[in-house]
Amino acid sequence: MLIITIKQGKEAGILAGSPWIYQSAIEKLEGRPQEKMKAGATAIVQSSARRFLARAGYSAKSQIAARIWTLREDEPVDHAMMKRRVKAALEKRAPALAQAAPQELVQLVDGDADGLSGLLVHSYGGKDGYLICQFQSGAVDAWKVPIVQALLAGTGCPNVYERCDALMRKGEGLMVKPGALAGEEPPQRLTVSQGGRCFPMDLRTGFEYPR
Repeated sequence: MLIITIKQGKEAGILAGSPWIYQSAIEKLEGRPQEKMKAGATAIVQSSARRFLARAGYSAKSQIAARIWTLREDEPVDHAMMKRRVKAALEKRAPALAQAAPQELVQLVDGDADGLSGLLVHSYGGKDGYLICQFQSGAVDAWKVPIVQALLAGTGCPNVYERCDALMRKGEGLMVKPGALAGEEPPQRLTVSQGGRCFPMDLRTGFEYPR
């Protein structure tokens, strides 16, 4: 496992609850070379005095070098954690999803707010529609399989599509390869309602067609 040592005085943000660690805050990175280059590899974060601070997902190519998973030393970063966090996010937004109109685009997962830094998930059409996911960090991309499994189990929607923001993913050192992660991909053009507006959109890219 990687070990990230934070520069003296830079641990204050972590202790205050900031979920991001920038490259400029890191004093030293220890671990095997292949782990250092693996986007989203789990790392122990420690102070300059070698005191445990957090567990985080490390991405060598990103300016946000690490995204914190937990401040608890006894909490492992594993499939169970990802599934718990997805489940909690879905439960939090279940009332909004239940009340949504068929064409409404509803956010189900909101990155840092749900302890899943870099993950955005929207629902369209409920159980018979589509889940549109964006994995915008190496941290969540490394756990894509359990995250998708939890989304399928928690929503009952069989269609999960990955939308790729090329700029975000390249900045994290990730491949840009949009496509269906489960079931079918959405059609090129659908009518979407969001924020009181109704407009045609390509859910696969987020492109709004002129009306």
